[in-house]
Amino acid sequence: MTDLQPGKGPMTPSKIKGTSPVRYAYAITSALLIGGASAALVLQNPADAQTAQNEPGAIQASAPRAGAPMSFADMVSKLQPAVVNISTTQRVQVQTNPFAGTPFGDLFGGQQGQGGRPVTRQAESLGSGFVISADGYIVTNNHVISAGQRGAVVESIKVILSDRREYTAKLIGRDVESDLAVLKIEGANLPFVRLGNSDQSRVGDWVVAIGNPFGLGGSVTAGIISAVHRPTGQAGPFDRFIQTDASINRGNSGGPLFDLNGNVIGINSQIYSPTGGNVGIGFAIPATEAKPIIDTLMKGGSVQRGYLGVGIQALSEDLAKSFGVPKGKGELVSRVEPGEAAAKAGIKQGDIITKVDGKDVTPDQTLSFLTANVRPGTRVPIELIRDGKTITLQLTAGTRPSVEQLAGFDPDAEEGTPDSGEQGTQAAAASLGISVTALTPQIARSIGVDPETKGVVVVGVDPSSDAAQKAITRGFVIASVNRAPVTSPAEFNAAVARAKSGGAERVVLYVMRRGGVGGYVAVDLAK
Repeated sequence: MTDLQPGKGPMTPSKIKGTSPVRYAYAITSALLIGGASAALVLQNPADAQTAQNEPGAIQASAPRAGAPMSFADMVSKLQPAVVNISTTQRVQVQTNPFAGTPFGDLFGGQQGQGGRPVTRQAESLGSGFVISADGYIVTNNHVISAGQRGAVVESIKVILSDRREYTAKLIGRDVESDLAVLKIEGANLPFVRLGNSDQSRVGDWVVAIGNPFGLGGSVTAGIISAVHRPTGQAGPFDRFIQTDASINRGNSGGPLFDLNGNVIGINSQIYSPTGGNVGIGFAIPATEAKPIIDTLMKGGSVQRGYLGVGIQALSEDLAKSFGVPKGKGELVSRVEPGEAAAKAGIKQGDIITKVDGKDVTPDQTLSFLTANVRPGTRVPIELIRDGKTITLQLTAGTRPSVEQLAGFDPDAEEGTPDSGEQGTQAAAASLGISVTALTPQIARSIGVDPETKGVVVVGVDPSSDAAQKAITRGFVIASVNRAPVTSPAEFNAAVARAKSGGAERVVLYVMRRGGVGGYVAVDLAK
């Protein structure tokens, strides 16, 4: 995990309010680095028909000794085989000149024979996951299988079962905002577990986490649920976790959290820690919220979420008094995006939204959470307070933009693996060394091209690729591949795939820089 920061170890900065990267005190960390996780398992019946290890009635609790909790041994023996270790192999560019980027960069070389130029090295990361079907679908955290630092490119993903069988995994889909990913290995009759109903979980219930902390091998810890709808301060539609004091350490990211009936009620994701180790505050993504996302990713789809198009400000005690509303009820609209769903419905700056589709807006059930769970295109009532009066408006939910679009595209921001969520992105990135995302008018304006421009925008370039040698960098716009226009990541990926399957050694891209200056560039495909 990470100190409440998704990532592979101390490289990933924390997103929690008041926290800093893993190397600082009280950061939030993803349980990734070195981790294995466990899940509920499936056994074969005498008729060779597989069932989940955690089928109702399969887990029999042992009678507790006087003054002690019951033993978890029988339950763990059934569940542990479905928990897997996940590792990635990455290429990362390393600067060999310690003075690079300074006025002294040309005066001192780097390592002998390198001339101070960056070199590409291999890196690894480690995390956990669990098998959810007999044919090899696996759930983990997105940050477990993403690049760990700027300039890194994920080359391969390996899965190791508890019996030490190894597989190369294929990334089926990922969802950045919920930090979930689905992998697939080619296997049959694999032990697996099913996702349970986390809505029935209560504070004080016993839970068991199975994982691979610090790369030590399979490990089991137990504790209780400390909170069921705990926000961590990271904001967004999925800042709502199960909190537990079961020990969750680095490397547990992506592993399962079980109740005493063997149900997977959470996916271990983060920890809050002053040292990077467990201090009794761990967080798991609730299984009930994760399941529809996982189902969508397994089908090769991308997750669509509702969107209002407003900026939100929390109601402090002073603001609540000023607006005459109870503290902890509703959120204040600080900005309304022109042309989006809220503007069309008549929502105004200064409104306090108190309900979405009849559900109260509270600190535990935020406006972002409620609207993200509304299907785009659905018409829902929005209750708000304006000038002390309660008003109900009918709103048709829009579609929530991608993380890149919401943040605004920054060509100088840190690179990573593509977040578009479209199938085939990694294959295209590996073939050409270029990762792309959709070019929206907002991104076009931020990189200095005409908002009417059609194409895709580069979000990452493999430093060892021919594309990097041809000076293609993050923030460039690609308008065509082999003179065929591309207007989405899917079209870009398909065009690259067609060229490679046809035996082509390179593709011709029409590339535009800031200001709209463009030209053709021939880029070699990876062998």
